[in-house]
Amino acid sequence: MRGLLKSLVVLGVLGGIGAAAWGPVSAWWVARHRPRFDALLAERGDVVEVINSTGTVEPVQSVHVGAFVSGQIVGIHADFNAEVNEGDALATIDPRTYQANVARDRAALAARRAELDRCRARLEQARREEERSLALAERSATAISESVLDEKRFSRIALEAEIVMAQAAIDQADANLQTSETNLGYTRIVAPVGGIVIERKVDLGQTLAAQFQTPELFVIAPDLRREMRIFASVDEADIGRIRRAQESGKPVQFSVDAYPGEVFTGAIAQIRLASTTAQNVVTYPVVIATANPDLKLLPGMTAEISFEVDRRDAVVKVPNGALRFYPLRDHVRAADRGILDGRALEADDQARGEAPSAVAKADAEGERRRRHVWVVEPDGLLRAIAVVTGIGDHRSTEVVSGAIEPGTRLVVGLAPADD
Repeated sequence: MRGLLKSLVVLGVLGGIGAAAWGPVSAWWVARHRPRFDALLAERGDVVEVINSTGTVEPVQSVHVGAFVSGQIVGIHADFNAEVNEGDALATIDPRTYQANVARDRAALAARRAELDRCRARLEQARREEERSLALAERSATAISESVLDEKRFSRIALEAEIVMAQAAIDQADANLQTSETNLGYTRIVAPVGGIVIERKVDLGQTLAAQFQTPELFVIAPDLRREMRIFASVDEADIGRIRRAQESGKPVQFSVDAYPGEVFTGAIAQIRLASTTAQNVVTYPVVIATANPDLKLLPGMTAEISFEVDRRDAVVKVPNGALRFYPLRDHVRAADRGILDGRALEADDQARGEAPSAVAKADAEGERRRRHVWVVEPDGLLRAIAVVTGIGDHRSTEVVSGAIEPGTRLVVGLAPADD
């Protein structure tokens, strides 16, 4: 009996201890298994929306210098990267053949002029003989026959025709001489514009055959220091915002691998209408103009481009991770679980392949900016805050309206569980 009493007392004491400890233990257990969330702060600052692309650096103009005549290259007067002025000599083709042609045609021209002088002398002689014959016929009708008069007259007419032919031969010889002199001038290859030689495609001693195809000898890029162009391809979905950025004079920033950490600035010079389609993706060429005073930008470089299409200064902005976060139903307070249900129905419609109409897409664009972000309540559950978003960059998005203040802690994901 005594032992039974002791056992009851011990059990009662243990039961009291267990009852007293149940509250703290259960609270610890709940806290131990309560989900923990990673959060970032909403803040006030600037938001710059950009469209990224890649492009190729090219000169504004590339002048290809060729050869009009054939022959051997006997002189190279400009090399790669040489700065030349308009009219400077670049190369020389062996001129001896063309000099001989000029000498030949000059001699032929001199011969034709001498022939003209001879014809003029003969014509003058024929005219005088005709005049004497006519004078003699006037003094005596029987002194000279009609046949002799006809002979004198037609001799004069024939010599007048020879004068015309001699003058035509002079013109032809003069044209041949001009052609030969022009060809001789073409043996000296000169720069048609001032600029920098970016390519030389001919070597000393090389033979050119211009009668088959005009050979390309040099490529000159004028005004490399003043301006360079960057040619980028922009998706059709972004070309409207690119056009608005051009109209408002928004700057373009870009970088090249040759100068890591350095940012260059340019402006949209042209949006070309010639589209390109590759694998059902339509793109448009966009040309960017930028200064190049130090010749850092070289033809052929690849540029990583950021088009600034919109900007907001000193606005409330939230981390992009807060807009992407999608909580579990059990982590959300009961009043906000309907928000998750609405998203689930929307996902079901997309899964069934129900494509919206054009009007619905336009309406959905406005609805797309109506989003929810989540904050942690004291009881550990999540509460939704409705916001309307504006422009965004790679880190944060503008809040146009919504109960968000700088410093609000917004959930961006679940924290990893402790071991």
